Amino acid sequence: MIFQNDKDVFNVLFEAVSEGVIVVDKTQHIVAANKSAESMFGYNHNELINKHLDTLIPKQYKAGHGAHVEGFMKRQKKRQMGQGRDLYGACKNGSTFPVEAGLNPLHINGEDYIMALVIDISVRKKQEQELQALNNELEQKVADRTAQLSATVTELKIANQKRDVEIQKRIEAQNKISDALKKEKELNELKTKFLSLVSHEFKTPLSGILTSAMLLSKYKLTEQQERRDKHIKTITDKVHYLNNILNDFLSIEKLETGKVSYKYANFMLTKVVDEVVYNANMLLKEGQTIKYPENIDGLALHQDEKIVELALSNLVHNAIKYSPEHSEIIIDISQDNSTTTFKVTDKGIGIPEKDQKQIFNRYFRSENALLIQGTGIGLNIVKSHLNNLGGTIHFKSAENKGSTFTIKLPNKAN
Repeated sequence: MIFQNDKDVFNVLFEAVSEGVIVVDKTQHIVAANKSAESMFGYNHNELINKHLDTLIPKQYKAGHGAHVEGFMKRQKKRQMGQGRDLYGACKNGSTFPVEAGLNPLHINGEDYIMALVIDISVRKKQEQELQALNNELEQKVADRTAQLSATVTELKIANQKRDVEIQKRIEAQNKISDALKKEKELNELKTKFLSLVSHEFKTPLSGILTSAMLLSKYKLTEQQERRDKHIKTITDKVHYLNNILNDFLSIEKLETGKVSYKYANFMLTKVVDEVVYNANMLLKEGQTIKYPENIDGLALHQDEKIVELALSNLVHNAIKYSPEHSEIIIDISQDNSTTTFKVTDKGIGIPEKDQKQIFNRYFRSENALLIQGTGIGLNIVKSHLNNLGGTIHFKSAENKGSTFTIKLPNKAN
């Protein structure tokens, strides 16, 4: 069997990963597991080999689990396991614990396997429960204090109408307390979303990197260079994606603390458009094209060039990501005496009407985009920068018909 013959390769790869790695064959029997997985589930070295995958599934979740695995084997498409559901693993001693698992299909020497990257999220679940408990406590405080203040206001009105001024002060104090508690609750909810976002968005590309790194070691012949290049590109793309996420998080921190400094200068719009289109061409799906204006050679702008490029790139990259193959993305640019206008139009999935009010909120993602990779912070960053530059951004969108995003910037910095 391939996993036994290449034992040295797997030992190096498996033991370098802090998460649990489990590989099963098409009969759902375990053919490889690293030390992290054995320790996580409470087994000794090699105790898991040849055991059925059901060994690691709690009894109450075993029904139908085999059918799910068989369906995944047929589809052969990597994904996160248990989307929208809580998953649990079963230890050797009978105890259970919450997990996250990413599934990756493998096809080696004519045989199909599944590699699962398993993470014990007990600590995170505990933190989420603590945050939820805190939110519940805050809500109760709001309710208690509102009831207390309402009772006090009623008593004061009945006792003496001359105390209206004092009552008004108490009402204002009540509102301030409610607002403060509401903001604290929102902050805790943002922390919960952030923890979940970081866990998911980092785990998925890391799983892809691990899979490609493992498969690279299988292609040792000269004529297999094309396959090696394919996996090297996967690793490179995933690293770039992680780097972009980190840059977005750093941008948020700078915007919130006011540490952003803008560098205003004159520049030609053709320079920015050429750079944006050149980078976007590397992301195009099969048959996708970008149509951009060719009559803007004489248009110039006095703004922060890098921020203008960042904003336009974000809109073009979103148009590519949320549009189907063989579709056209259109960039339109116009300028009058005071304002430069950028428009990016696509024929993609569009934004549901009920989600449109929240599209610029941090971490928000439309319900029809949840299965597409993304963090929900790009448009929030763009809007913040444009506000600082005296500009605006708005959009028109219809679900399953496409979207048009419009940026307006003053020709000269304020």
